[in-house]
Amino acid sequence: MSCKQLSALILMIAMIAPAKAEQVLVEAESFDTYGGWKLDTQFIDTMGSPYLLAHGLGKPVANASTTVTFPSTGEYRVFVRTKDWVARWKAPGQPGRFEVVVNGKPISETFGTKGAEWFWHDGGVVQIDQLKTTVELNDLTGFDGRCDAILFTQDGAPPPNTSDILPGWRRERLGLKEKPTEKGGYHLVVIGGGYAGMGAAISAARMGCKVALVQNRPVLGGNGSSEIRVWAMGNIRRGKYPRIGEIVEEFSDHATKSPGTYEEFEDAEKEAIVRAEENIDLFLNHHAFQVEMDLDSIQAVHAFDTRTGEVKRFTGRFFADCTGHGTIGELAGADLEMTPKGRMGMSNMWAWGESDAAVDFPETSWALDLEMDDFPYPREHHGQWFWESGFDKDPIDGAEAIRDWNLRAVFGAFNAMKNREGADEHRTAFLTWVAYVGGPRESRRLLGDVVLTKEDVIEKRDFKDGCVPTTWSIDLHYPKEKYAEKFPDNPFISKAVHDRRIDRNYGYPVPYRCFYSRNINNLFMAGRNISVTHEALGTTRVMKTCGMMGEVVGRATSLCILHDCLPRSVYERYWDEMHELLLLPGKARRDTVDAKIEIPDDAMTAANDQGMSTGIDPASLPGIVIDDSQAKKTGPWRPSISLEGFVGASYVFSHANDNATIRFAADAPRTGKFAIRIAYRPHANCGDRVPVTVSIGDETSTVIVNMKTPPSEGVFHTVGRFEVQEGTPVAVTLATEGAGGDVHADAVQIVPVGN
Repeated sequence: MSCKQLSALILMIAMIAPAKAEQVLVEAESFDTYGGWKLDTQFIDTMGSPYLLAHGLGKPVANASTTVTFPSTGEYRVFVRTKDWVARWKAPGQPGRFEVVVNGKPISETFGTKGAEWFWHDGGVVQIDQLKTTVELNDLTGFDGRCDAILFTQDGAPPPNTSDILPGWRRERLGLKEKPTEKGGYHLVVIGGGYAGMGAAISAARMGCKVALVQNRPVLGGNGSSEIRVWAMGNIRRGKYPRIGEIVEEFSDHATKSPGTYEEFEDAEKEAIVRAEENIDLFLNHHAFQVEMDLDSIQAVHAFDTRTGEVKRFTGRFFADCTGHGTIGELAGADLEMTPKGRMGMSNMWAWGESDAAVDFPETSWALDLEMDDFPYPREHHGQWFWESGFDKDPIDGAEAIRDWNLRAVFGAFNAMKNREGADEHRTAFLTWVAYVGGPRESRRLLGDVVLTKEDVIEKRDFKDGCVPTTWSIDLHYPKEKYAEKFPDNPFISKAVHDRRIDRNYGYPVPYRCFYSRNINNLFMAGRNISVTHEALGTTRVMKTCGMMGEVVGRATSLCILHDCLPRSVYERYWDEMHELLLLPGKARRDTVDAKIEIPDDAMTAANDQGMSTGIDPASLPGIVIDDSQAKKTGPWRPSISLEGFVGASYVFSHANDNATIRFAADAPRTGKFAIRIAYRPHANCGDRVPVTVSIGDETSTVIVNMKTPPSEGVFHTVGRFEVQEGTPVAVTLATEGAGGDVHADAVQIVPVGN
C-alpha cells in the first residue's frame, strides 16, 4: 500500500470513528457569584469536596450563578452531585430541594430529593444552544440544600462517585495543572487559622520566622469567628510567664454573650492583624489534604484553593497542626488518640428576634419532632452552647451527620415555638442566625513527650517546662438526662460537669512537651489536639488557652531555626533561652531569628505574674514578716492565688505525699518576748495534723495545726510565744509528712508581745 493510500485509509477510519464525547464539569464552589448560598468546607476529608449550602433559615436564598463555556452545542445529560440530607434518618419531606437553571430555564428534575449519601443525581437531558451559557442554582426551601458539582456530558454515563479529594478525572476536566504550585522557603507552615494557629503564626513571625498560615475558611478565628460565635474563654497573662497571652489579647473577641453578634467577633480586624505581619503569607480558603514524608519528618503539605481547585505545595522546616482535628498529624502518621465513646460533642448555636408583626415559619415535618418540653427554652433569644450532640458519634467521618442532626434539632425546636404549643407566645418571632459551621470540642489528640492528665493538673505536678496557664475548670460535657429520653441514640442538649480544682487565677502551667509530636520530628501542635487525655482536655480546650499554646510554639520555632535543632531539643538543650523568650512582651520582634530583639513603644504593660491580683503587702504588717518567696523549700511547692487574703504575691501549697518542707528563717531583732505566727489559707483539702516546728537557737518544739479551719488571728495563726535574745536564729518549718492533707504556706510573722 502506498503512502497516499495509507493516508486515505486513516482519514476514512477517523471519519467513521465516533468523536470523543464532550464533558463539562462545573464545581459549585467555582460559581462566579454565590448569591445567598454558603461555601461549606467542613467535610472535605470525608465527602471529597467543598460544596454550596442554601442556608436560608426557612426562606429560599438568592440564586448562585455562573457562566459556563461549552465546547459545542447539542444535547447534554446533566448529573448533579447532591443528597437528600434527611434521608439517612428516613425523615418525611425533602428540605434541601433546589433546581438547576440553564439559560433561565429550570431543567425538569428537582435535586436534593434522593440519596442518603452523596451521589450523582441524574437530571436528564438538556439542550445547549449557546457556547456561553448561564447556569444557576435555585433554592426552593431555605433549608440547607446542597450542591457539590454539576457535570454536563454527551456520553450519558454518570461520573465516578468517589469521595477522594480532587481525583484524577476531576482534575482533568477542570484543566488543573498536573504539578502543584510551589510555595516554599518557610520556617513554619501553620495549618489552621483559629486562635491557636493565629497565635503560632504571629509569634513565629515576630521572632524572625517566615510563616505560611493556611486556613480552609474565608475568615480567621475558628470557633471564635462570626461563623460559630463562641466567645473566647480562659484567663491570659498570668502565672510563670505573664507575658504569654499578649498576642491573644490583640485579636481576641469581646463578645458579651455566646453566641455573640457578627460584629463582636471582628473577622476583618483579625485578618488585618495577621496581614500586618510582613513575615506571614496568609492563605484563606485553602484546605490541606496531603502530606509528603521523608522518614519521620514532614517535607511538604498540599492544600487546594477551595474556590478554584488549584493545588499548592507548602514546604518548610517545621509544621504546626492547629486544625483542632489533628488532621496533619494523622496524615503524617503521628501517634494519636481519640476517646472511643463519651466525647464532648459539636454545637450549633442559634438566635432569634422579634418583629413588629406576625411572622410565619414553615412546618418542618423532616426536623426532630419536638414539643416545648423537649428542649430548654432559649432565654435571651439565644440557643446557647448546650445545643450539642454527637457524643458517641464519629467526630471525623460522621461530622456532617452530627451537624445536620443539630440543624434538625434547632429547626424542630423553632417549629414547636412557631407552629405548636408555643405559637401564641411567639407570633412575631423569627430566626436571625443558626450556625451551619459546627463548633467541635473533641476529636483526635496528637501525642507528645508528655501526655498531660487530669491528675497532673489537679495535683499541680511541677514540670520544668510548664508555660501555658490553663485556668478553665475541667469542664466535660455529657447528654443532659432530662432531654435525652426522646432521642437516646443522639441526645442534642448537653450539660457541663465541672471539676473546679483548678487555680483559675494563677493557672496550671501546661508543659511545652505537650506541643510537639513524639514521633514526627518537625511537627508542632497547638489547640484542642495537643497531647492531653480526654479529661485534661476539659481544661485546656478553651480558645484563649489554645492561643497561648500557639504563642509558645511560635517562639520555640525561632529557636529551632536559630540552633538548627528539633522541637525536642528546645526542652532538652535550650530551655534557658526559651525561658527568656517567654518573658518577652507579645509585641517584641526581630527581623531574623539571629537579629537583636526590639521592644516597640506600644508594647503592653506587664501583667502581675499572679494574674494581676495582689495580696497583703508584707511591709504593711507589724514585726518581721517572711514571705513564702523568701523561704527555703524542699520537694514540690506550687504557687497559688485562688484563695483570697494571702500575704505578698501568692501562697504555696504541697500535697501530703510530696515529702516536702518549707523553712522560714530570721534573726530576733532584739531581746524580748515574741509571738511566732504562720499565715495559711484554710481549705477542706488541707491537713488537720500539719506539723509546725519552731526552732529558737538550739531548742525546738513542734505544734500541730488544723489547716481546715481559719487562722486564729484572721490572716495569721499563733504557734507559740517565746523569750529570745537579740540576734538568736529563729526558724519555722512546715512539713507534709503526717499532715493528713495539703499544706498551705504563706508567711511567718515574728511580732513582739507584752509580758
